[in-house]
Amino acid sequence: MCFYVYILKSEKDNGYYYGYTSELNQRLIRHNEGLVRSTKARRPFNIHYFEAFETKTEEIKRESFLKSID
Repeated sequence: MCFYVYILKSEKDNGYYYGYTSELNQRLIRHNEGLVRSTKARRPFNIHYFEAFETKTEEIKRESFLKSID
């Protein structure tokens, strides 16, 4: 199983959203369908960047790092 850290870019406000998941395409669909409360008002989104990891621990550490430099 792969784990992903991703950055989405909102087409509405050109802002970014950082997240992690084990199912990248499904997660993008959930964001764009308005099923994620924190991004519902900012849709639609495109995947701006992502990285794949072998473990969830690596994935969470990387997401924390990316959020810290934002």
